[in-house]
Amino acid sequence: MIADLHIHSRFSRACSKNIDAVNLEKWARVKGLDLLGTGDFTHPEWFAEMSKLEETDGVLRSSSGFPFLWQSELSLMYTQDGKGRRIHFVMLAPSKDVVVQITDFLKSKGRIDYDGRPIFGFSAIELVENLMSISKDIEIIPAHIWTSWFGILGSKTGFDNFEECFKDKVKNIHSFETGLSSDPLMNGRCSFLDKFSTLSFSDTHSFWPWRIGREATIFDCSVNYKEIIKCIRSNTGISTIEVKPEYGKYHWDGHRNCGISLDPAESRKLKGICPKCGKGLTIGVEYRVDELADRSESVHKDFKHLIPLHELIAFSLGMKAMTSKKVWGVYNQFIDKFKSEFNILLDAPREEFKSFDEKLVDLIFKNRIGDLNVQPGYDGVYGKLTLDDVKKEKFKISQTSIDGF
Repeated sequence: MIADLHIHSRFSRACSKNIDAVNLEKWARVKGLDLLGTGDFTHPEWFAEMSKLEETDGVLRSSSGFPFLWQSELSLMYTQDGKGRRIHFVMLAPSKDVVVQITDFLKSKGRIDYDGRPIFGFSAIELVENLMSISKDIEIIPAHIWTSWFGILGSKTGFDNFEECFKDKVKNIHSFETGLSSDPLMNGRCSFLDKFSTLSFSDTHSFWPWRIGREATIFDCSVNYKEIIKCIRSNTGISTIEVKPEYGKYHWDGHRNCGISLDPAESRKLKGICPKCGKGLTIGVEYRVDELADRSESVHKDFKHLIPLHELIAFSLGMKAMTSKKVWGVYNQFIDKFKSEFNILLDAPREEFKSFDEKLVDLIFKNRIGDLNVQPGYDGVYGKLTLDDVKKEKFKISQTSIDGF
């Protein structure tokens, strides 16, 4: 069961205004997803819209039977240990009744109607304490944990480990989200993360297939809230689909406005100062992992690197825009034959691709084994596929990570 449990509605800032349950279901099926989060359950209009779906045992279903779990994200901005903190959290809830109670608590702390991902000024400790008093079945997941500005371990406002953030409430945290700029290989270098389940989701701001499901988690269980939470809390029956971490917008250090992108070694030589403007660089995820890692080699679980199919098609055609009619034309030919993008990227045998461009087919099969080069993203700029050997890989994908799929 492939699940994307971190998405947004049209009520979150910088999100498509066309996001609704119908479009989410349509494109989730095209992508090959089996389960979605609702996104933004704290927003009153979106909550009312999603409440129209039929709920059974913690799972919402559309009229055609596609399943959703109650899910939302919030942002906490507060001061702890003498430092300003800005951290995002994903919440999963077991029922509509629990969602109402969560929302009532948040209303007591501030407004919830202005953004699908509301901002509050209380601490992560208070969040856990209050949500656990509502229901022990609520799952609180630190989102994109290494992201520079809003990750729990991020370079700008993060902590050095989960215990610093949650204190004695850390016992109620069972998992974390890798985010686009890190993967299980990187996280596996930090032993303090071993006891938490590794999850990956898209954090999509639209329903388009190069965004929705670009990262996802495979659960070895049925579509059932309690079984999914059991997998998360027991750290079993979970594997992930990840973009290559270089694809993420905060993998390397840099300055977007100056067009400066640096690997951690170069950044350290410059003492974190931009060589063009003289201001501080945005320190990225790879640097931060190196800073906190206590292992030279990774201990990790099953996962697979996959770049979205639109990206591969655009690259093969030499086009900059993934949204061009030509790219869509090729994409639709693939979907007509193979039914879903994940079937194309993960499963379909090579002999079934005979009618497609050989160069593109080669990219698809290199993608399956993680054998594509990506110029790393930095300071809010996505990484890009390239034919160049950008740098020597620090970590090797073991056969175990491939065989897990």
